[in-house]
Amino acid sequence: MTRTPSAWIVLKFGGTSVSTLANWTNIAHVAARRCAGGARLLIVHSAVTGITDRLERLLDAATGEAQEEELRAIEERHRRLAVELGVALGDDVERHLAELRELAAGIAPVREVSDHTRARVMAIGELIATQIGARFLRARGLDVAWADARTMLRAEERHSATHKASVLSAVCGFAPDAALEERLQALAPVIVTQGFIASDHDGNTVLLGRGGSDTSAAYLAAKLRAQRLEIWTDVPGMFSANPRATPTARLLRALHYDEAQEIATSGAKVLHPRCILPARQYHIPLHVYATQAPDLEGTVLSAESDGGAQVKAVCTRKGITLVSLESPGMWHQVGFLADAFQVFKQHGMSVDLVSTSETNVTVSLDPAANSLDNTRLAGLVADLSRLCRVQVIGPCASVSLVGRNIRAILHQLGGAFEFFEEQKIHLVSQAANDLNFTFVVDEDQGDRLVQQLHELLIRPVPGDKVLGPTWQQLFAQPQDSAGGGAPWWRSKRTQLLGALGEHDAAYVYDLEVVREAARALRTLAALARVHYSVKANPHPQVLRTLRAEGIEFECVSRGEVERVLQLFSDIDPQRILYTPNFASRAEVAWALTAGVRVTVDNTYALTEWPQLFRAHDIFVRVDTGVGRGHHTHVRTAGTRSKFGVPIAELREFARRAHDAGVRIVGLQAHVGSGVFDVTSWEHTARLLAAAAHGFADLRVIDVGGGLGVPEHPDQPGVDLARLDTLLLAVRAEHPRLEVWLEPGRYLVASAGVLLARVTQLKAKGGVRFVGVTTGMNSLIRPALYGAYHEIANLTRADEAATELVNIVGPICESADVLGHDRLLPVTHEGDVLLIANAGAYGHAMSSHYNLRSPAAELFI
Repeated sequence: MTRTPSAWIVLKFGGTSVSTLANWTNIAHVAARRCAGGARLLIVHSAVTGITDRLERLLDAATGEAQEEELRAIEERHRRLAVELGVALGDDVERHLAELRELAAGIAPVREVSDHTRARVMAIGELIATQIGARFLRARGLDVAWADARTMLRAEERHSATHKASVLSAVCGFAPDAALEERLQALAPVIVTQGFIASDHDGNTVLLGRGGSDTSAAYLAAKLRAQRLEIWTDVPGMFSANPRATPTARLLRALHYDEAQEIATSGAKVLHPRCILPARQYHIPLHVYATQAPDLEGTVLSAESDGGAQVKAVCTRKGITLVSLESPGMWHQVGFLADAFQVFKQHGMSVDLVSTSETNVTVSLDPAANSLDNTRLAGLVADLSRLCRVQVIGPCASVSLVGRNIRAILHQLGGAFEFFEEQKIHLVSQAANDLNFTFVVDEDQGDRLVQQLHELLIRPVPGDKVLGPTWQQLFAQPQDSAGGGAPWWRSKRTQLLGALGEHDAAYVYDLEVVREAARALRTLAALARVHYSVKANPHPQVLRTLRAEGIEFECVSRGEVERVLQLFSDIDPQRILYTPNFASRAEVAWALTAGVRVTVDNTYALTEWPQLFRAHDIFVRVDTGVGRGHHTHVRTAGTRSKFGVPIAELREFARRAHDAGVRIVGLQAHVGSGVFDVTSWEHTARLLAAAAHGFADLRVIDVGGGLGVPEHPDQPGVDLARLDTLLLAVRAEHPRLEVWLEPGRYLVASAGVLLARVTQLKAKGGVRFVGVTTGMNSLIRPALYGAYHEIANLTRADEAATELVNIVGPICESADVLGHDRLLPVTHEGDVLLIANAGAYGHAMSSHYNLRSPAAELFI
């Protein structure tokens, strides 16, 4: 539809945006800039944050005393805001407050609230807030008029809607309205009005439902033929995931209306889904900005599309209820679905997702569209049961991959499907418009799946016009770090630069950080022993430091065992765990002769080499069947993993051990690395403890390692106190068993940093590259696992980070990228960059690829 835009810009501000002086100051600046550009402004805003909830409580108050408490709180909140803004409440606000008291007094005797009374009460929050807002903008020198939205928005009659829906969730017409344009033009260059409220044909107040202020603004933008619609909220646009839960969520710079609609309806709360239709129908660009950060670029919704197939967001909705209808009789039965859906209609239930087979139909009910109390649900089930067998499944969460042309990239989603290996998937749906792919899982799995899928699927490409910076890049403060304090390397900047000296690149370790991590684990009462996984970092000084803190060692090769024996001549070999994988017969024989504790993870060894193990005590590595971790390469359980004896084969393994004269004294399992959910180790401990009943000599369960190390600012670490509590409970139930732990990265990762000098700078098509002296030959984790390491310019640590760059090494491989899209200060040749959390699997996995020497190892 072609259109000629007017001079109007409609700006909507939410409750948080209109609740503080700082935000109102930003609103005034934004309005002044828009007016300076020649635009006329219609500012639509919500009630002050928290007021709508208080009005709800006022309506539901059971006593006059409770009502008075809410009335007092509502009045005091607005008076405090007026004082903060430096304006008087004014007669109009006082009249609204008096009206509110009068309405409340009328409710108290009858203890019943009509829909129209509820609408009048709820509208007062917006009416008062906009009066205060208009006064503030006038005080800032803007020519402002206040207008009542109920004179601009008229609710449409919907014959299918209930009376409650017509009053409390109204729908308005939004065709261009020349008379409204003319009327507002005569008032002032800036008009302030309310969101959320409208009137019916009899002039009664009606509401547009929760989140209706967005919709109000969109209706008015369409009626005024606005040149643009701006939604100002507490986040600077739409993101590829909920940034509060996923700090690596990326700003979505540009979206088609259809994509934004899918993201909004799939769980994102930045925009109300209903506000997009008016903008789309009249081709009004819709911009989303953050009131507290008005200079950030935000998101723009328009009819333009990049056309490429790409997953742009991973969204989740909780509180989903599934209804499964099953009957062999539905096969080829004409009208079964019509009959079933008629039952949903009779009960006023809106169906969202639908999945069918020959004998089953499963649908989802969204709580946002349905009131799902037990009574209504029971009535629905009773009526559906006349047609088929009915099962209600819930609570569930939907996890949606949203983007354009999803079908075209299904072959690229194979890695994503691996995350569902350990999940119960109740329903899978691929949208008919090819804009989303949705899974419904148990509710408690939703957030974790979003984070895992986001990490795998949301990756910007060079010159990406859609995926912008991450939430943490936009808002993380330089001093922030995981664990609640600045990382050690910030305070030791001078020492680090001095230690680097003339080196082009070097690993630098702080052994005090190693000691602190070791002491944290040694305080856990549930653990009889902590064995350090030597492969993480086998440097002699690291091993000496850990031994001094009472840490034992776990080795995976003869070389690692020999290093420990050479460093510690007084060590009891039986306290060294040797956990090989597909090692040769000769190496295993050597280990047994050396007297170290051998872990066997393959029935083959006992079957083919029984004499080797005779009269020895061994551990058995168990495959729990479920792998966990941050990347498929570090998940070390499951049928596709090369590690461990499957639980189902343990009985046969025990028989062969008995026949060979071997005693099994310990069971070990390690399900993966980079795990933060402490119930993972509890699950492993309980599984091993249950299996231990079949082994009379068994006295140890080793729950492995894999404790996650925070990689992003504000990311919480492993909850050691809760881990201790969970494992103590297991020990209490199985007092004959000791619990051992085998951490690697947890003890040393944060103690090491990789320093490298900047060699060259480069820009290609808007993408900036910073080259450094070493790359995947020193640190292969980003290339191998897609691992994230914080990167800082140590030379310019006090300068503002203003440039988005990719940090790359000198290796002749496209994968030689140490960090994508990082915010750094303006960087120059010779600057020293720091790559954090490099103390584990850094130098230990380095190589001389391209005949380039890896970084040296230094200590401070």
